[in-house]
Amino acid sequence: MAHTVLFFLADDDEAAAATRLRGPGAALESVSCQFIDPDTAIAEWDMYLEEPSAEASSSERLYAWRPWPEWVTPPLNDGIEVLALPKRLIRALANASRAELEELAGRWTARLRSEDGDEMTDDDLLAVLQHVARLAQSAVHHGGGLYSWSL
Repeated sequence: MAHTVLFFLADDDEAAAATRLRGPGAALESVSCQFIDPDTAIAEWDMYLEEPSAEASSSERLYAWRPWPEWVTPPLNDGIEVLALPKRLIRALANASRAELEELAGRWTARLRSEDGDEMTDDDLLAVLQHVARLAQSAVHHGGGLYSWSL
């Protein structure tokens, strides 16, 4: 589980990779959250928006989901990694309705609570998801990609 996660916009993978050592900084628009696994969150968002269902997905189905986000820079001994969100997820987040984001945030929160209990993040996950969706809209309309940086 990452202690700090930043979802951010960058022009391309090269620009995203350049954030590896210090994070995206103030020059790149971002949203932060604490104590989540970014790759699992990204896969969960993608699965829900690609195949919405009335019931929450099991952990087994989530971990079997493909494609998972791809590393722009893999984690080294310091644990820092930069991931690229899949293009279809970026488009889906950009087009998601408020109701879809609320439903997704509710499921995400419920899964984290069931797995992490009282150790769950204190972040407002709906607010995080809404901000990531706004970043996705910007990526779709202005080009570039959406990434996560985590430590």
